Amino acid sequence: MKTTEYYIKARLFPTIICVIPILTLYYFGFSDKVIDFIAFLKGYKWVSDITISVAIIYLMIQINRFVSKELFQKIFFKDEINMPTTNFLLHSSTFFAESVKRNIREKIKEKFGVELLAKNEEDENELEARKTIVSAVAQVRNATRDNHLLLQHNIEYGFTRNLIGGCSIALLVTLLNLYFFNSITPNLLAFNISIGFGILYLLPILFSKYLINRYGKYYAKVLFEQFLQN
Repeated sequence: MKTTEYYIKARLFPTIICVIPILTLYYFGFSDKVIDFIAFLKGYKWVSDITISVAIIYLMIQINRFVSKELFQKIFFKDEINMPTTNFLLHSSTFFAESVKRNIREKIKEKFGVELLAKNEEDENELEARKTIVSAVAQVRNATRDNHLLLQHNIEYGFTRNLIGGCSIALLVTLLNLYFFNSITPNLLAFNISIGFGILYLLPILFSKYLINRYGKYYAKVLFEQFLQN
């Protein structure tokens, strides 16, 4: 797998932050049992706590990304139909000045041959206008893919979105840990660790709508600004 800057910062880092409850459960609750089982797998002597941890992190990267996109992003944006990159190009949007929107629309038509709907057409069929913008924005992203400033904002948005998705999973595992380390296998240290991280994981979820909207708007603003300068 190609480890790009986006993969490391926007996918791996949030997962490392959110995988702590699972690793806590593994190390304090099941590590010895798992290692005893692995001892029977003589042909796989390389398997250890480290490789198991890496496998767990890799699995969580995929799960975090799925949850963040399929749950939180769909709840707040309904996929791309209501994302800032779409909203900002609507005639009804007041985020950009009319002259800026006109320049963006004209450049999209000139560069990609895609003509966004006129105001009266948008008023009659806003859903079609949004779908047309989504298609155009996909090409705008491709045209600005190598822009370093845009990459940084894309990483910030991806990190935030994936962190929120990861926190929702981490919080559920933390609740399981609290019960496990209090009632099944009492462990005061693991219990206290779970309480502390549970509070930390709850905060991004409580502010998830604000955070995703804020970083989504930053990314959309920079995307169109860089597109005009490209």
